[in-house]
Amino acid sequence: MEDNSSWVDGEVRQINDRVISVQVLVMMFLSINFLLILTFFKRKSFYTIARYILFAITLLSDSLILLISNTLYLLAYFNFTIQVWLCINISTVLILYTMVTPVTLTAMTLERYVAICMPLRHAELCSQHIHVHCILIIHSLSSLPCIVFFSSFFASASLSFYKQHKICSLQMYILHRWQGHLWSTVQQIYFLIMVTIIAFCYVEIMKVAKMASGDNKKSTWKGLKTVILHGFQLLLCLIQLWTPFIENYVFQINLNLFINVRFFNYVLFYLTPKCLSPLIYGLRDDAFFHALKKYVVFDLYVKDDKDVCLTCRLWLFYLLYLLGCRRFSACSRFCLLFFPLLLFFFTERLQAATPGYLQTTGTTIN
Repeated sequence: MEDNSSWVDGEVRQINDRVISVQVLVMMFLSINFLLILTFFKRKSFYTIARYILFAITLLSDSLILLISNTLYLLAYFNFTIQVWLCINISTVLILYTMVTPVTLTAMTLERYVAICMPLRHAELCSQHIHVHCILIIHSLSSLPCIVFFSSFFASASLSFYKQHKICSLQMYILHRWQGHLWSTVQQIYFLIMVTIIAFCYVEIMKVAKMASGDNKKSTWKGLKTVILHGFQLLLCLIQLWTPFIENYVFQINLNLFINVRFFNYVLFYLTPKCLSPLIYGLRDDAFFHALKKYVVFDLYVKDDKDVCLTCRLWLFYLLYLLGCRRFSACSRFCLLFFPLLLFFFTERLQAATPGYLQTTGTTIN
């Protein structure tokens, strides 16, 4: 009896640990995105550059998706039901901005293609007055799958269905098998078009990279790597579309296996793509990276780019250690996550108040 009780307690603790781990990851990604968004709005020079505007759209879209999906994740975990009409409003925003991210990635790839392969027309095609039109086009293209999805649902659902209380999930709207096939077909067509565009841009940039020389060659190869990373992001987004079919198949086999697979899919194919955009532009772009350093807590502590990279790596290893360590409870790991941040903060405040420190940094006291 004691063995069974401890086993059950272990299962409950494991599920709670997973929820805490997801919250830690979501908070970390949201914090990084917030710093990057703040950096974008602090520098007016970024307002006139197309790739930074598209990058800001991606950050805002990913942050909104993280907030909504995490809220729905918690509601589903605690079996909290809401009325269907309210869930429709929430899901509309979620589906729209889930599509905005890959469409924006494709637009960013096209911008790199124009900058490298058609440099003389880049200023014309990516001028400031076109930015608003580009944003409207991105949202218009992203709204079409959402319109198709909910049109099929409205045509099949009865009026009484909207007043029912259910756990909010996208599977709730699929009342017939053909609706799932229609939704999958529309998304596969979208992603096939986007993959084709990215592959075309990759081939064209590769041709220019082989013919370039000197600084142009270095810049071209960097743009080529950016296109590859965009393609990897798009691949993760594409795999995300297949996860519901895998989960439905596993659900018919074993419930515990379904819980494990669903958690794995959510972390790997839903949360992971949301952290790639900050890495691609927030750390790889020199102008944005130097602007970012002015608004992070570690700006007083680190003195050059190597220290920043080392600090980020140490922080990542520390985070992975806390998430994987079983010697601490979930609550303890959550508290220990922010211990280095507080340590750095108070250390710098103490050093800044020391006269010797002020002399070495060249600061004077009036």
